[in-house]
Amino acid sequence: MTKSDLEDRIVRYGDLIPCKTAFIDAHTPGSDQKENFTIIGGGVSESPDQHVHIDIPHGFNIGAAGQPPKCRNSLHNHRTAEVFFVLKGRWRFFWGRWGDAGEVILEEGDIFNIPTNIFRGFENIGTDYGMIMAILGGDDAGGGVIWAPQVIEDAADHGLVLGENGKLYDSKKGEKLPEGVGPMPLLSEEELAKVDEPTAMQVIGGYVRRYNDLVAIADKAPAKVIGENGVIRDKPGFEVDLITRKSATETRHSHDKPSVLMPVKGHWRVEWDGGSATLAPGDTMSVPENLAHSAVPSMTGEAALYHVVATDDPAGATWRGN
Repeated sequence: MTKSDLEDRIVRYGDLIPCKTAFIDAHTPGSDQKENFTIIGGGVSESPDQHVHIDIPHGFNIGAAGQPPKCRNSLHNHRTAEVFFVLKGRWRFFWGRWGDAGEVILEEGDIFNIPTNIFRGFENIGTDYGMIMAILGGDDAGGGVIWAPQVIEDAADHGLVLGENGKLYDSKKGEKLPEGVGPMPLLSEEELAKVDEPTAMQVIGGYVRRYNDLVAIADKAPAKVIGENGVIRDKPGFEVDLITRKSATETRHSHDKPSVLMPVKGHWRVEWDGGSATLAPGDTMSVPENLAHSAVPSMTGEAALYHVVATDDPAGATWRGN
């Protein structure tokens, strides 16, 4: 496979196309400056303006959120796994019906495998524009986003209505719900009572891992971060590894499913029969199934890379293993 054959499977950080109208809180003060990126897969955007960079099915979706300081993403829920790692900045993640059940602060490289069936939100608490990279379980990412009722109500006050068809309508542009399409119904009190509200100790202890701790493991051998035998024991339909300079190898390998390389630190040279490419933090590369390849740092200094590959496990609720 030649280098040109893979050019369409590499998305450079500088080429990412943002969408500022992706979700229902796009006009809500405090959330109206966020940018959403769909890198691989259809994602969960509610807007036709969302650009999809790579639409090849992988068994999971890759996306990103970019936000200036003090900008937040409103409380929502997913039916499948949602995993974030911090690429740039300092972020506060919070969860619960009203966002007050618990919170955690994440720094660059930290990873958070957010449990399903909880309302979660996040905000950039750094001093510069920040970016978090996301992995969503399943090719259809669970069928969309489930919003906390107050988010839908606040959005309506600022001109955005979410239809029961999962699409947004902006009254500021003269749009209205099509005939026969009603507004997305609010969750009932009975439905809300079934949504989990885990404590900070339960979430942080089970689903958050710090970059420096993972590096200490990955310097010995590639670290299984998320997986049945991972540091975070889960089976969300994909596995995540961390590879560092010390555990990288020039020995080529392949997978029977497409895999994704996402550098978090340093520059990485990816080689395969017929070509090579260099990736930087923020770049995303989709490697075809059964393509033998290797990835090693191409420059001196700190180097770490997250690797994602689908498994045969269903992309449903996260597995709360012991």
